[in-house]
Amino acid sequence: MGVVIPLEEITPENRIEALSALVTEDMDRVNQTILSRAASHVTMIPDIANHLISSGGKRLRPMLTLATAGLCAYRGGGHIKLAAAVEFMHTATLLHDDVVDESDMRRGKLAARMLWGNEASVLVGDFLLGQAFKMMVEVGSLSCLDVLSSAAVVIAEGEVLQLSAANDMQTSEDDYLAVIRAKTAALFGAACEVGPILGQRPKAEIAACRGYGVNLGIAFQLIDDALDYGGTSAKLGKNIGDDFREGKITLPVVLSFRRGSEKEREFWRRTLERGEMADGDLEAAIATMHAHRALEDTVERARHYGAMARDALELFPASEWKAALIDVVDFCIDRVH
Repeated sequence: MGVVIPLEEITPENRIEALSALVTEDMDRVNQTILSRAASHVTMIPDIANHLISSGGKRLRPMLTLATAGLCAYRGGGHIKLAAAVEFMHTATLLHDDVVDESDMRRGKLAARMLWGNEASVLVGDFLLGQAFKMMVEVGSLSCLDVLSSAAVVIAEGEVLQLSAANDMQTSEDDYLAVIRAKTAALFGAACEVGPILGQRPKAEIAACRGYGVNLGIAFQLIDDALDYGGTSAKLGKNIGDDFREGKITLPVVLSFRRGSEKEREFWRRTLERGEMADGDLEAAIATMHAHRALEDTVERARHYGAMARDALELFPASEWKAALIDVVDFCIDRVH
């Protein structure tokens, strides 16, 4: 059962409308590129790829690539292929993650692994990564290729780091942040960095866009982790408590464990370290988190990183692009309502 974290009345979707309007034409081109590059004479490849690609994700990461290119007055067409490459990298990661996590649901639908099997999901993820790198090469920017390929390495490291930290109640807040910097924030940062690189902007502007993306990515993941215990299945697109059932040590758990009594710590050791779960344990976990303000403080941490993302954009003059990117920060954080 989800317990909604009480926050002020906000409609998160409104926060992203300005950005959606600005990138509508370019996103149409990105979507066409995605569909064409997911095609293959091997029928199972487009079937699996399109199952996830067409499942209703907002495509936030490619939109950020388009928006930062607009912010930096880029006038070419390379940002279209790079945005599609970013989305393919993200989709490949989701396919792989669902296999590793043994997830049943993704974006409110059965995960691809439940329909086609683990092997096919992993291999189609590999196909999408290959297509992503082909598009990066076609753009012809060695710097952009370096940024996105480096992100791919860091993301894989983050996934392995998370795997090694699973079921380990010794995981610290710093350990947790290292995981999400790698598995989530790295792609956000890279998605935002390639736009100003294409626009041949000064190093300070490139660094500012990367800083915006990295901090936005951390805030985004913090809210996701809070939603796993304090949201609804409709909002998450997966089952509430999946992180709990998978033994993931996220910030709400770290804070609850650190602040709890010895009896409460033994609860976390039993459920997450030893995997001995009983009926009602998820509800008990949520109640414990609320008792120690773990969910509320996770959201506050997200607000902190959101503020850092906004500050990174202060280098740029006022524009509709800048305003839309600032709204995206609010969108990512306000999803918790």
